[in-house]
Amino acid sequence: MKLSILDQSPISDGKTPREALETSIKLAQLGDEFGYHRYWIAEHHDLFGLASPNPAVMLGVIGSHTERIRIGAGAVLLPYYKPFRVAETYNLLQTLFPGRIDLGLGRAPGGSAEVSLALSDNYLKQVNEYPKQIEELLGFLHGSFPKDHPYGKISPTPVPETPPETWLLGTSGKSAILAAEKGLNYSFGHFMTDFDGPEIVKTYRENFSENHGASGHVIVAITVICAETSEEAEELALSNFLWKIHQDKMLENQAVPSVADAKKYAFTDEEEEKIEKMKRKMIIGDPAQVKAEIEALNEKYAADEMMIVTITHDEEAKFTSYCLLAEAFGL
Repeated sequence: MKLSILDQSPISDGKTPREALETSIKLAQLGDEFGYHRYWIAEHHDLFGLASPNPAVMLGVIGSHTERIRIGAGAVLLPYYKPFRVAETYNLLQTLFPGRIDLGLGRAPGGSAEVSLALSDNYLKQVNEYPKQIEELLGFLHGSFPKDHPYGKISPTPVPETPPETWLLGTSGKSAILAAEKGLNYSFGHFMTDFDGPEIVKTYRENFSENHGASGHVIVAITVICAETSEEAEELALSNFLWKIHQDKMLENQAVPSVADAKKYAFTDEEEEKIEKMKRKMIIGDPAQVKAEIEALNEKYAADEMMIVTITHDEEAKFTSYCLLAEAFGL
């Protein structure tokens, strides 16, 4: 089974945004060293103490600090951008780092309604035109516009020998069907939704086969916290739980709290219920437990790849989690 990394660049309490971004660079280097297949960095805007609003800028830095690992956006929030500009940017990255660039596409706002207004005059209109935007973007990336098309004589330069690998990210049957119709690889956010993920992935496979005579390629993104012992992993997860509680309360400080602060926090009965619900979407434990749970989950999905998101307050705990996973799976 291939394992990959999804990084949201969270800012830990007591740390600066620059330190969070430096941690992201080090995480990509760790993934490169330990045999992870790809590293994706997300796009968020003034949201939950997450430090990366522009994956492409980070990928330019990360590409120059890594050698083998595929790197990409998870995802570019396409309704905010013109497809030609996105094609130019990711063609440029693919030219700099040949055969290593992934372009993940999403249509979520990645921020508040006010942020969407600040970023785009017609965000909702662009969301409705998302399938058309994807088609246009693919036309630019693959040079497939007819010569008599208004875009038939222009190219998103520099044009690499092979285009970036394009993915559609989603959490619903609607996104799965769209990915299949467009012939795109599909990344399902298991950690983000309560929908029946295996059934959605099955829908993607069936529709892809019907449209293209093949099965398509599937990544499932999951939250994992791994430590030497299950007790230590459970303790590390407290930061994540309190962070989510703070998000629900819309607190001004959206940084990831420390384990010490989480242990001091008096969770209400309602919050304890929320935590139990969160745990059902996470995999937490020692290396043997985590490996067994990931494999069991993938028996349901039959995914080609599992993409791991790990959020802890301490960067060394995060790095250790990914290292233990790599060792458990023999990467």
